[in-house]
Amino acid sequence: MKKVISVLWQESRQTGRFSLEVLAANGVEVMLATDEEYTPTPAISHAILAYNRGRKRGLADGIVITPSHNPPGDGGFKYNPSNGGPSGTGVTGWIEGKANEFLGGGLKSVKRVAYETALRAATTQRHDYLNAYVADLGSVLDMDLIRDSKISLGVDPLGGAGVHYWGPIAERYSLNLTVVNDEVDPTFRFMTRDWDGQIRMDPSSPYAMQRLIGLKDRFQVAFACDTDHDRHGIVTRKGGLMSPNHYLSAAIFYLFQHRPNWRRDAAVGKTLVSSQMIDRVAAKLDRKLCEVPVGFKWFVDGLLEGSFGFAGEESAGAAFVRHDGTVWTTEKDGILLALLAGEITARMERDPAEIYFDLTNELGTPVYDRVEAPATAREKEFLKNLSPEQVRQTELAGEKIKSILTRAPCNNAPIGGLKVIAENGWFAARPSGTEDIYKIYAESFLGVDHLRRIVEQAKATVSEAITAAPVEQDVNLGPRGRCQ
Repeated sequence: MKKVISVLWQESRQTGRFSLEVLAANGVEVMLATDEEYTPTPAISHAILAYNRGRKRGLADGIVITPSHNPPGDGGFKYNPSNGGPSGTGVTGWIEGKANEFLGGGLKSVKRVAYETALRAATTQRHDYLNAYVADLGSVLDMDLIRDSKISLGVDPLGGAGVHYWGPIAERYSLNLTVVNDEVDPTFRFMTRDWDGQIRMDPSSPYAMQRLIGLKDRFQVAFACDTDHDRHGIVTRKGGLMSPNHYLSAAIFYLFQHRPNWRRDAAVGKTLVSSQMIDRVAAKLDRKLCEVPVGFKWFVDGLLEGSFGFAGEESAGAAFVRHDGTVWTTEKDGILLALLAGEITARMERDPAEIYFDLTNELGTPVYDRVEAPATAREKEFLKNLSPEQVRQTELAGEKIKSILTRAPCNNAPIGGLKVIAENGWFAARPSGTEDIYKIYAESFLGVDHLRRIVEQAKATVSEAITAAPVEQDVNLGPRGRCQ
């Protein structure tokens, strides 16, 4: 029988209780956090992998209940299979189907026991996720170096699941680390509002990170993580809040030169919409680059095998392997990437922003943007299934188009849209999975004006393609109140 690792935490408390009541009623072994502690996503992945190491049967999997970097009301129920990473589309599709089936039946077939009964059930156990994770950090980071350097570090957990992890990390490794805000509030009213007035715990947003950015001169490096602590935001004195693409580039450049026990063929993993600066850094390091569709699930196998040394995506999520080249987590780990900024600064005596600036002097200075445009369900479905032949242009903002992709170069998986690439710029367009919009990602190494031209051409290209779409009945998204 599987052990399900479930996280129950503040704004998701009721959902967590209901989940335990159902799991216990169905005889599923559950490992709750000691003392009802909040548990970050990477700690769940770490625990799944640790439990399953060497096992062939009775494997652990996991549940994470969190709004992630979305508004507090947009809670999510995430399932991690026994590989510790995000579940694939086949698994999530099955879960959605079963959920809709239960909802359609008014939940009458769902077995459930009282919460107190579930807590006392023989199948409900306790596990110290916090100390297991914290004690193992030395296998993936040079914690002694960070300690001995005495660099000043500041962290704002943004009221997230890792809020109580940072104190034990500082204490165990004797770090000069200050938690600037340990408030936990399910409404997140302490947050500054994002660009659209919404409250989001997005550590890469300059709007959401206003408070920490204001403290940048107090610390050599400061950082924050989103609600489930799988995403990171890095603030330095020289660079302020770093763009996720900039930090990923600097982190890759550093790690592949300071991890001598990683496999020589360990690749750099990136999503298709991440900066092409990463491609140039990988080439400079003479490392294989593996470009996959959007979604961290595409990195799981490579991290497990050690064939990826590092895997990251433009939305400020990344992970890398241990010093010995074996897997650390198969989920994004905001804590790991935050502390890495401290290691980089300690060893190089320069912060990650300064390292990135040096890379731009040698490899070029990219400018990057992401824009959104409205799209109907039919248009989104058509965009998702575009073929290269449907793009008629031969140039992109004055440069010859080198390639048009609808499948990822690394694994040939459909990207759910398309990517158009020229020598010094590119754009990618893909439909949103949750809203009636499509997103355009674009980058130029020739400046802001060139980037604007790429974005405008991208909009025109997509508009022309979807205008030519055959008129069909809109995709049935299902009735309101059901999982999609």
